[in-house]
Amino acid sequence: MAETLEQLESLLDDFNPDKRRYALVTLLERAKTGEVKLPPRGESFNMHCHSFFSYNGYGYSPTGLVWRGLKQGLMAMGLVDFDVLDGVAEFQEACRLACIPCGAGLETRVFVPEFADREINSPGEPGISYHMGMGFISGTVAEAAVAASLRDQARARNERIVERVNTLLDEIALDYTADVLPLTPAGNATERHVCAAYYAKAEEVHPDRERRAAYWAAKLGTDADAVKKSLDDAPAFQGVIRAKTMKKGGVGYAEAKGEDFPTADQVNRFALANGAIPVFALLDGTSSGEQCMDELIDVMQAGGVAAVNIIPDRNWNIKDPETRRVKVAKLYDFVEKAKARSLPIFVGTEMNAHGQRFVDDFAAPEMAPLHGVFMAGAWLLHAHTLLQARAGMGYLSPWAAHSFSEAAQKNAFYEAFGRAAATAQSGALGQIGPDLNPAEALRAVTE
Repeated sequence: MAETLEQLESLLDDFNPDKRRYALVTLLERAKTGEVKLPPRGESFNMHCHSFFSYNGYGYSPTGLVWRGLKQGLMAMGLVDFDVLDGVAEFQEACRLACIPCGAGLETRVFVPEFADREINSPGEPGISYHMGMGFISGTVAEAAVAASLRDQARARNERIVERVNTLLDEIALDYTADVLPLTPAGNATERHVCAAYYAKAEEVHPDRERRAAYWAAKLGTDADAVKKSLDDAPAFQGVIRAKTMKKGGVGYAEAKGEDFPTADQVNRFALANGAIPVFALLDGTSSGEQCMDELIDVMQAGGVAAVNIIPDRNWNIKDPETRRVKVAKLYDFVEKAKARSLPIFVGTEMNAHGQRFVDDFAAPEMAPLHGVFMAGAWLLHAHTLLQARAGMGYLSPWAAHSFSEAAQKNAFYEAFGRAAATAQSGALGQIGPDLNPAEALRAVTE
């Protein structure tokens, strides 16, 4: 008997990659026959989706993200996982099958010595910055030792957290290998996986709900009635565990030290060595470091950064009117600074925690005026990915450096190419090589 739609969609997030691919291919076949109805492509996109190769608040795999993007009519998608490129090949293959323009990369934390005494975009951690590389074309990379060190450093930090938190939660102490790593498909756990493991271990050790609530109330220093109300909401309560035990003031917290992280320059060199684009990530513009935004961008660009990333929800989707007003102003100011420097802007919603939306609300009054510039970034990333994969003609390639004298001119070309390529015949891309000039390259996908 053929699988139901629900059964196939559940397989999209299975840890077995063969099952994920089978589910997507089958669903796409049913969409072609009209058995599954998909909406037309719109003008929404998400270029910053985390998958279960790091952490996704809904457990989505790269393949699962692509199918759900199709169901929401997204015009383009981007994959960003913490510390690893494990999902890049799968994501790009799924996007190819689904005919969704795409780009992929990673996010990590880096040390920025010039801002060692100022918070940047990692709250409570002066000198530490979330940093990205976008436009990788493969999970198999040059300078593999750097990729391995990112993974190893992340694991070492998590193991130290578990060791410290175990001293408080001794009744449900975790074995990192046995209890945490099985929650991930490729052994790349995050703090949120650790919290999920503690939540599950508490259920196992204290099956009685009343006793379990009392245990958590005592250990977390939280009102018992409040615990009872939130205990059954696993994602929310796991967030409480994280806040109370792993963030500043918690037993698992340790002050970040520069030597615990790679430098921004090291990650930039790694991205460049793999034909990708080094990217600076905005928090919301209010930290001590981000209030010195021109200085910060100067430092980032001097190290090789060539694009920026924004999670817009942090700046406009806020209940308090005054906080929203301030942060919306910071958002617009940052966009203007990026535009003045001809820095492409990539945006998305992360989904690295439960409750985050699948795609930005570009129709919101605060977002609508920015939709065009954000869309330009999505097309540019798609063009970079195609051209780098086909002919080594990516955004920061020698070809691009030779072909464009100004960044604004280069941005206009890659945006136009990405937009045109999204609807072009795939055969046209076979005509493109590094000996083409920009006009010929663009014509190849438009004629």
